[in-house]
Amino acid sequence: MVRPTTKEELLTQGQLNYEKLLTLIDSLSPEEQVGTFPFDSRDRQIRDSLCHLYEWHQLFIKWVKANTSGEATPFLPEPYNWKTYPNMNIGFFNAHQTTDLASAKDLLQKSHEETLAIIRDFSDEELFTKKYYNWTGSTSLGSYAVSATSSHYDWALKLIRKYKKSLPKTTT
Repeated sequence: MVRPTTKEELLTQGQLNYEKLLTLIDSLSPEEQVGTFPFDSRDRQIRDSLCHLYEWHQLFIKWVKANTSGEATPFLPEPYNWKTYPNMNIGFFNAHQTTDLASAKDLLQKSHEETLAIIRDFSDEELFTKKYYNWTGSTSLGSYAVSATSSHYDWALKLIRKYKKSLPKTTT
């Protein structure tokens, strides 16, 4: 998959990968959808992966809203940084162990829509010009948006495909 470089590509790939993700999940039986991954992974179920995506949407949404309102806010919340963010991801995992799959799907749908709505508010230049905003550091807002949407959905697709391949083959 080519990394988006325009708003239109970003919105299209974000929506397409989101739909692929839902289609892949729907291709599994209800029992398989709530099954445990038989391989080593931080996320142990589809629910965990969806909650992870939701939480990263929340990071993006809060970060953009704060900074566009004049409140200088880093992308990663205290006490995390780019070296320690795996610990934050574990916190997300732990926080959602009582979230059921239906709720995880609902949370993700709402945050996906909100994330794409935020992206729509920016121009190509605002999204893809490096350092356009001082709060994006040395990169672009679009780079963060790609990471929060299309490329993160691609990660989840790969993880769930791996799970699907591990399931016993059924004969009909």
